[in-house]
Amino acid sequence: MTPAPPRDDTRTLATVAHTAFFLLLGASVARFLLRHPGEPRTPWVIALSVTLALLYVLGPVLGAAPTRRRLLWLGLVVTTWVVLVVLAPSFAWCAVPLFFTSLRTLPPRAAIVLVALLTAFVVTAQMQLSKSFDPNLLLAPPAVAALATAVFVHMERQARAQRALIDDLIRTRRELAATERREGTLAERQRLSMEIHDTLAQNLSSQQMLLQAADRTWDADPATARAHVRTATGIAAHGLAEARRLVHDLAPSELADGAGLADALRALDAGPGIEVRFHLEGAPAPLPDRVQSALLRIAQGALANVREHSGARTAALTLSFLGDQVVLDIADDGQGFTEPRTDADGRGHGLPAMRARVRQLGGTLTIESTPGEGTVLSAAIPLEPAP
Repeated sequence: MTPAPPRDDTRTLATVAHTAFFLLLGASVARFLLRHPGEPRTPWVIALSVTLALLYVLGPVLGAAPTRRRLLWLGLVVTTWVVLVVLAPSFAWCAVPLFFTSLRTLPPRAAIVLVALLTAFVVTAQMQLSKSFDPNLLLAPPAVAALATAVFVHMERQARAQRALIDDLIRTRRELAATERREGTLAERQRLSMEIHDTLAQNLSSQQMLLQAADRTWDADPATARAHVRTATGIAAHGLAEARRLVHDLAPSELADGAGLADALRALDAGPGIEVRFHLEGAPAPLPDRVQSALLRIAQGALANVREHSGARTAALTLSFLGDQVVLDIADDGQGFTEPRTDADGRGHGLPAMRARVRQLGGTLTIESTPGEGTVLSAAIPLEPAP
């Protein structure tokens, strides 16, 4: 089982930091109004507090990446806070959430330098509030800043290690799956080559020898020549039967032993995290083997695209018998797309392969997709009327 992404822990830390900032800002405003009622600087303090709150609310909208707008926003927040602390030193404790904001926005070295400067400013502001020398005011802010920085750096290192582990696990799983596919393909090729060599190739070689013998004796011994031709005809019939058996063995294993298309579709899976539902509409009718095989392969290819491209959480397969045709619909609630994608790895799950299968059976393939609203793929294949 792969570990959960660290995104939830980061979001929780950000929520705690935002809540703490507004609690400290509100407490600082209340303390200033209680301690300094009616002072001329009161309107400035209130205006700067509101400005600082609005700027801080704007932060999550800009994202956490160190873009130019994000850096400008951080500069405005820090500048507004510095002016506010100059007017009212009690606002200095609002720096604690700003430590986390700086660490999340700037590169590590730049963030540590900014945290150190903010800490020094906090110490200076707190010493102004004290009437005498207080060691706590000198040592407590650096201790809090060091603790906050150490916790954040440790969490970031853990998050990076966890992301690297997840990427490594995903890469290993993909490599293992690719290796298994290659081994399975090679094993199947070897089996088919042996089958062809032991049956079709031997039959063709025998036919060639008999026909050559018949050609040599046709004038001198017509009866023997005709016997050679009859024997070659029997060998050809046997070879045809062997060829049909090989073709039958290449049919989907999900349809082996008389399993119906509905049961095969009901058993399909799109991978972890995707719920697949199956619906059957209409009275089921017997379908030719090639129609069942084509629809099953289309469903498998469509679910592979859902798993690899759509980001969907659910997919629905609907098999409808409409009398003169059978229709397979595959719908998902993923991100959709504007232009059909074509797989570049040649695995046969792409839309061109699906269209080719449907076209061979005289059917049609339609796709309806809207970005953000999912995709619906529909394969309709006509059926011959029952006698």
